[in-house]
Amino acid sequence: MRKTSFLIAALAASALFLAPAGSQIVETKVPGDPVAVDGGQVAGKVLASGVKAYFGVPFAAAPVRELRWKEPQAPKPWKGVYNADRKMPECIQVLRPHNINHYFGEEATSEDCLYMNVWAPPGATATSKLPVIVFIYGGGGTIGSSGSALYDGEQVATRGAVFVNFNYRVGIFGFMAHPDLTKEAGGHSGNYGYLDQSFALKWINRNIAKFGGDPTKVVISGQSAGAGSVIQQTFSPLSKGLFRGAVMWSTCNWTGDNTPLAEAEKTGVEIQKALKAETLEDMRNVPADRILAIQGENQVGLSITGFRTGGVLDGYFMPKKKADILAAHEINDVPIIASYTHDEGSNALKQTKTVAEYKAAAATMFGAAADEFLKLYPVAADADIPRMAQEAANDAGGLASSCACAKLQAQYNKSATYIMVYARKHPYAPGVKIADQDPVTIGAYHTSEVPYFFGTQDAFNLFRPTRAWTPADRDLSQKMTASLIAFANTGNPATPDVKWPAWSAQNQQYMSFNIPITVEKVNTPRMDFMNAHRPAAAPPAPRPTGFPRD
Repeated sequence: MRKTSFLIAALAASALFLAPAGSQIVETKVPGDPVAVDGGQVAGKVLASGVKAYFGVPFAAAPVRELRWKEPQAPKPWKGVYNADRKMPECIQVLRPHNINHYFGEEATSEDCLYMNVWAPPGATATSKLPVIVFIYGGGGTIGSSGSALYDGEQVATRGAVFVNFNYRVGIFGFMAHPDLTKEAGGHSGNYGYLDQSFALKWINRNIAKFGGDPTKVVISGQSAGAGSVIQQTFSPLSKGLFRGAVMWSTCNWTGDNTPLAEAEKTGVEIQKALKAETLEDMRNVPADRILAIQGENQVGLSITGFRTGGVLDGYFMPKKKADILAAHEINDVPIIASYTHDEGSNALKQTKTVAEYKAAAATMFGAAADEFLKLYPVAADADIPRMAQEAANDAGGLASSCACAKLQAQYNKSATYIMVYARKHPYAPGVKIADQDPVTIGAYHTSEVPYFFGTQDAFNLFRPTRAWTPADRDLSQKMTASLIAFANTGNPATPDVKWPAWSAQNQQYMSFNIPITVEKVNTPRMDFMNAHRPAAAPPAPRPTGFPRD
């Protein structure tokens, strides 16, 4: 008889209360289960598609009590069979309003959150050696969940790869440094969320073959802050050799550095004062909701002034500045995909309505170089402004940063770079209203590429129709997933349908994922101008507050 592990029992009340009903039911047992992994045996379930799913597998011990603000530890071995049949709580964070774009149902939240989900194709066996797609969620470092319907791996598994996602600690719980924590750990603190990610990647490396995956064909992917996490893992010596490719959606920044440890520790001391805690032990005894209450948040409809924590230059996970890691050739030398979404870049030009306003804004932004700018980005009529202003924003923003990563990759590594822009606007249901978007003007927004890569487009219609997907959108999704799987399988994302060239200084080409898919070429005079005359950052166009970044 199968036994439920003590880990499930400890969380059953909260998970059962809020988990979707379908995730609580073992429709069909996986033939050949249980699977022996780190900690014990696990049993999954067969989904209606035939995909074999293992939800809520513990990859680390619960980071609670004395393990709060500590490097992740191996889970205590369990007896019997762990029923991996439901997703587990997201790491402690604020919850979402029900009328925003990224609301996909209620999730339990807990500090006990270090679990992962694995989806394997129907025919996968321990000898299949399939490519593996690992996804690290974004959310500005304070929100995000592997349980989100947007990040579901079932469709990727039906299309031929093993898909894995996992939770990592966020906010103050995931990134607070403190002098006493530094002393306790022998010279470093902070970066617990990144350490969780690295710990999960090590688990995948040791165990994924048992689910049909090939540990030598693992690519890590992430969007927004998740892309930032991918960069962190690429630069960290602790994740050396754990993946063969890195995918950064919506952002690629290889030059920005983490906060110096001493500076991050000062924030930790201020947090301690705000909690009125005398000692580190007292801080670990503070209820999680009180810590969350003093954290700054400007997403999911909130605008809260509070403490912000992030990546730390800790001398351990991130041993030195990125430029020094590159110069020493210590970065993980793997092929990369650097990307951006077409309509998220902003500048003052986008807020102009007439040719006169456009020229005036150019003069303000570029001064004596305004005439040169207007030759490169001309507008003859008011109707030309939206397209040309957006092209200028992209050349100065997303495309420029992607090309900058490509240049650094070419300078310091041997592996290839592939650049892409996601440009397809979601087809919205007529008349739909979304609290944090204007469907009429939104365009190809931040995160909008994710459901195409993962085939999770229907997540947006879970509770009400917000999208009117077309056969062409479904086809685009199939082709984008196939390209991602090819990247994991070979290190090259090109397929018969997506003839994706590698970027080079001599041939600066990139893919545009739209309908149709096209190969584009960097306009080098424009790019050279933007690199020489970096425009000042402009406030984004007015939009509802609390725009989610995951």
